[in-house]
Amino acid sequence: MNLPNALTLSRIFIVPLLVVVLLTPVAEKWLGVPSYLLGVTMFVAAALTDYFDGKIARRWKQVSKLGKLLDPIADKLLISAALISLVENRLAPAWAVVIIVGREFAVTGLRSIAATEGVVISASRMGKFKMVAQVVTVGLLILSMSSGGTPHVSNFGKPFPAIQFWTVPELRAAWSHLIGPDRTTWSDWQILLYTGGRALLWVVVISAIFSMYGYFRAFFAGVVRREKPETKAPATQTAAVQYQRTPNQS
Repeated sequence: MNLPNALTLSRIFIVPLLVVVLLTPVAEKWLGVPSYLLGVTMFVAAALTDYFDGKIARRWKQVSKLGKLLDPIADKLLISAALISLVENRLAPAWAVVIIVGREFAVTGLRSIAATEGVVISASRMGKFKMVAQVVTVGLLILSMSSGGTPHVSNFGKPFPAIQFWTVPELRAAWSHLIGPDRTTWSDWQILLYTGGRALLWVVVISAIFSMYGYFRAFFAGVVRREKPETKAPATQTAAVQYQRTPNQS
């Protein structure tokens, strides 16, 4: 056990606590803190451990097999738990979360199979970009949480408000408060944060699909095409067989 692995384990332990904070009123009742504030603090802290554990492990030369095993598991648990909690709070559509979570497990399976064949599929630039966009998206959507789990906009489940913003009266009102003489409330800011998070969710979904394609291509290039069928000898071969005839003895 070293510091990088301890940070990775702390990220795993944060996951159930984050789910409790996002799905129950424990933060308001017991701590007197809004759920969105405590939730985004815990999520950002867990995401930072993902950055520092790898950096410390490489700098201090403490890369271990345990860390290589736990790090992707902790990442998948954190992102999956946060996204599923957002679906429960009606802040993210289920179809987008299914694509993102399914991509995570598919890529993890591919990299595990490649590792058993001695092939290391490194994280791609698109994958790293997707991870950063994912953290920002989840953070914005957590900040837009409202009490009681009621959605901020009346067209939840319909096209994203960032695409058809003119169909969302709440967004038009929040924007008019922001640029007009009226005072902008925290509820207005939450609607704007929610709109930005839903818009970035499109970026996460598209980058997840493209990065998954890159991982599949690397898998087939490094594992499948490298495996050549064994060359078997033909069933019938014309071999020079010499027969020595023994003379008959009478």
